[in-house]
Amino acid sequence: MLEFKGVTKQYGSKTAVNQVSLKLEPGKIYAMLGPNGSGKTTLMKMSVGLVKPNKGEIYYNNQLIGTKSRKEIAYMSTEPYFYNWMTVKDVGKYYEDFFEDYSAKRYENLIQRMELGMDMKTKTLSSGMMAKLKIAVTMARKSKVYLLDEPLNGIDLLARDEIIKSVLEAIDDDVTLVISSHLVDELERVVDSAVFMKEGNLAAAWDVEDLRMQQGKSIVDLYREIYGHGGDMTC
Repeated sequence: MLEFKGVTKQYGSKTAVNQVSLKLEPGKIYAMLGPNGSGKTTLMKMSVGLVKPNKGEIYYNNQLIGTKSRKEIAYMSTEPYFYNWMTVKDVGKYYEDFFEDYSAKRYENLIQRMELGMDMKTKTLSSGMMAKLKIAVTMARKSKVYLLDEPLNGIDLLARDEIIKSVLEAIDDDVTLVISSHLVDELERVVDSAVFMKEGNLAAAWDVEDLRMQQGKSIVDLYREIYGHGGDMTC
């Protein structure tokens, strides 16, 4: 569904993503893992056309990404992107104006589950509440691909399970869900596959069950190998 072919992105002398080739299939949940600066965010931004690669190509349903693909790919960035004057209700209206696949009913249900109020001002929200709002409005779209960049940042431990549950219940069986995070333990039990980025390179990509059966390892084990000891893994 979403495929990267030899994708490279450079900012001046810095290479943010280096010759990444990767295919993300429909009906699967992916964890995109790696420390800050590993290339996760850049990959996601290139997927929705916010950043253009210097080399390589990105395809959605075998066509180069463009206007049509952006209508079916929902992206949640790490940065706050709402105006200070907005209420939670205004954020929903804002998305309704921009995205044909936005569902007001779905947004209301998610806001309720996130324990937010429609009259809350975005400028008064804590980092955890803002994270919940961004998740809710992104998942209110009925998209084919969801890219959530560090969605659990700022959300306390007790709320994470409910947030993950809400996200999983909001998607259909045939969609692709990609969750970027450094909270590896939280994702181990819910994802089908894991993609490991390191210094802009694709360090490893494994089906979680294959990793357990063939290597006898968990995602956490592999994460420690790749990032804890300076090791490099092949896909």
